[in-house]
Amino acid sequence: MWVGERQVAGIDRGLLILLGIRDGDSTPGVDAVADKIARLRLWEDSMGKMNLDTSQVGGAMLVVSQFTLYGDIRRGRRPSFSAAASPEESIDLYRRVISRLRESGYAVEHGEFGAHMLVTLENDGPVTLLVDSNDLLRTFPEPHHGGG
Repeated sequence: MWVGERQVAGIDRGLLILLGIRDGDSTPGVDAVADKIARLRLWEDSMGKMNLDTSQVGGAMLVVSQFTLYGDIRRGRRPSFSAAASPEESIDLYRRVISRLRESGYAVEHGEFGAHMLVTLENDGPVTLLVDSNDLLRTFPEPHHGGG
């Protein structure tokens, strides 16, 4: 990852995390996102099943602040970013995700918050996921098993 003429971060094998902070996001929400990402089993085992987490394959994490994930294109031709949290609200939550992933034992690289960055991705596999704090914090009813 580059900012201007200088390389600021880079990883070999691991996860690229494009982190969008939405207006109203909170510490419990970003903690839930970081904890979920740290434990996701996205890597194939010897049987070809996605059964290994990133630590089990010696992977690292690259976290990039990406407010444009909350771009709204429903009206007009120019996106609105009003759903994204302000930079003042976002920066502490962005740093918290990085810290939380490091506390989980990962090597974590990151970009420069708010900078124009050139990010290159070599995608080794078919997996791209959206991890949403609202989904993780929502309480779902227990599934009903059985008849009668």
